[in-house]
Amino acid sequence: MQSNLLQMYKRALDMRDPWLRRWADARRYTMPETDDDTATLFDATAMDAVDNLAASLYTLLTPPESLWLNLVPESDLSPDAGTATDVLRANLNDSNFYTTVHQCYLDLVTLGTACLFMAENPIGASSAFSFTAIPMSDIAILPNAVFHTTSMSARDAMEKYPTWTVPANLRDTIKQDPDTPIKLVQSLVGTEFTAWLDAGGDIENNIVATGTFETNPYLIFRWSVTSGEIYGRGPVLRALPDIKTANKVVELVLKNATISVSGIWMADDDGVINLNNISLTPGAIIPKAVGSSGLTPLTSGANFDVSQIILKDLRERIRHALLADRLGLLSEKEMTATEIMARNSDMMRILGATYGRLLHEFIRPLCERGLQILSRRGVIEPITLHGDAELKYIAPIAQMVALESIAGV
Repeated sequence: MQSNLLQMYKRALDMRDPWLRRWADARRYTMPETDDDTATLFDATAMDAVDNLAASLYTLLTPPESLWLNLVPESDLSPDAGTATDVLRANLNDSNFYTTVHQCYLDLVTLGTACLFMAENPIGASSAFSFTAIPMSDIAILPNAVFHTTSMSARDAMEKYPTWTVPANLRDTIKQDPDTPIKLVQSLVGTEFTAWLDAGGDIENNIVATGTFETNPYLIFRWSVTSGEIYGRGPVLRALPDIKTANKVVELVLKNATISVSGIWMADDDGVINLNNISLTPGAIIPKAVGSSGLTPLTSGANFDVSQIILKDLRERIRHALLADRLGLLSEKEMTATEIMARNSDMMRILGATYGRLLHEFIRPLCERGLQILSRRGVIEPITLHGDAELKYIAPIAQMVALESIAGV
């Protein structure tokens, strides 16, 4: 069993490797890290559009302190769905859900895939739930399997898992440096949970925890998926060529502007003039030999005016791919009811497939795990979405669907 688990883990890493470079590029041009020296950004169109789309998803899918989900009993004999709905909403409101899910929406827009970990708080906490947005670089997935990789120091590993025996090849290293980082791999295959320290040697000797989960705590949801792929593709990945080109065009425009301001100069190499002492600043006086031409400006080529046309087209395509041109129209001017319904219909046409996928991969698993945790703690009666109650999603994006039916009538 352990050998099969290790093979699955390596296969999941191999399948994720091609995506790491794409994710790094997408982050570099939209959400650069503070220590990322290679992310020399000159155009912020994509960054602004990503923030706008993530905030719109936050409002359309899970608006805070709003009634965006409801449970309807399937029959008169079903458990009290109203109480379950109220308790589930109250625990979500009292948890860190709304401050964490926005991070996942940013990953969803940028990378196309996001992961929200839903853990259970100890008894007595203000909420039964605790949420963590896990970076996709720490997650590797297979059908029906999730591998979560983290790192901890050897000192913390030995304190947290006192039964773990340090492999012989690491004993001297850990003795010299107790803060040596060690990789912790947590796997969930179906309902079986296994955690082991990737410290070399046989996996059986490094297993530190095992167990089962009734419901999957890793809520992994995607923007869109092509056949044969596991990871999703988001709007930033689709617009990445335009984003890179726009960034390069702005860089060239700024370089051309620098040349226009300071110019390019020629000077006779007579062995006397010291080019290192020449400063091309306003009001500077540059000495020259009598009878010499001194510094002579070099005429540059044609103006780079066509760049403005190209840049405008690129920015429009970026904003179009990230829905900024559509979302902005809804708040920039007053519209008639017919125009609002027409624009809502257009939004549902664009987001319809994504909305259906998020409902299946995110909203429903979130409710199922929340109900399972609450029923196991004895807060509500055991209730399932498959036979006891029906999930009624009533977020603003779901109301857009209802407006289409009204328009038809």
